[in-house]
Amino acid sequence: MSLPTTVRERRYQQYRDIFGEQFQVNVPLAKHTSARVGGPAEMLVTVRSGMELQTAVELAYSQRIPYFVLGGGSNILVADAGVEGLVILNRARQVSFRHTGFSVICTAESGTNLSSLARQCISKGLGGLEWAISVPGTVGGAVFGNAGAHGGDMKSNLRAALIWEPGIGARMYSVDELQLSYRESLLKREKERRLSRRTVIAAELELQPESIEVLTARANGFTAHRKETQPGGASMGSMFKNPENYYAGYLIETAGLKGLTVGGAKISEKHANFFVNDGDATAEDVRSLIAEAWNTVREQFGVEMALEVELVGNWEFVQ
Repeated sequence: MSLPTTVRERRYQQYRDIFGEQFQVNVPLAKHTSARVGGPAEMLVTVRSGMELQTAVELAYSQRIPYFVLGGGSNILVADAGVEGLVILNRARQVSFRHTGFSVICTAESGTNLSSLARQCISKGLGGLEWAISVPGTVGGAVFGNAGAHGGDMKSNLRAALIWEPGIGARMYSVDELQLSYRESLLKREKERRLSRRTVIAAELELQPESIEVLTARANGFTAHRKETQPGGASMGSMFKNPENYYAGYLIETAGLKGLTVGGAKISEKHANFFVNDGDATAEDVRSLIAEAWNTVREQFGVEMALEVELVGNWEFVQ
């Protein structure tokens, strides 16, 4: 049931009073997602610091407004019908470094671009994040989904994370508390919560001094491999997690689905676990491809693939 106009406007005014022009209503989200699809956010606020991010989620929680934190816009599929409640566009990007004597601790706010951070660390002669050199998204999203590539992942670098917890506030979480595993975390497992989700404010990453030349060569190798094996253009990144003992892309390709098109969405001919927007795709086009790939692989191989991408917003089917 929709809210009375007076209640809705009162909510809007609270955010305008705090965030001014950083707050907007009925904002198309396609331009904020890597797949370039998705309907409007009922409310959208852009935050530029960890404190603003915490303020935004605390206000939403206190008013029982559903909220979703949007970083780089990868690994998500936003429904054509849009998103009810508040979308928080995370642009909190402060980064600092401190030496411990044995290593260097990088503290990065959760809106920091992950690949940009990797390049910054390399330029300082700090090793550990080279695997992320061409991985899309933000530090917060990487913690949320334990992002990884080329044999590395966030779990291997993460020392602790500052997490805002509904009804409690912000506190440091250890790596063990976050329960990181393959493309999974405590935070991701609670994604079905409609009103209250833990939110990553910042992360501490442990890095090791190393030759800039060696780090650059390693990163260049990773970048070249990614360009050679993965499609460019508008996509969400890897669509499905790799099932145990299988590669999702191999299963989809072997099932004969490479190049399959629905509307403006296509299963990439370069890598079958990437679904690409050829220019005019809708979120429903992509969802139809997801259903076709999942059902066909299950029928042919008896393997039920799990989504790596999160479905966000007002979908008309049960997720």
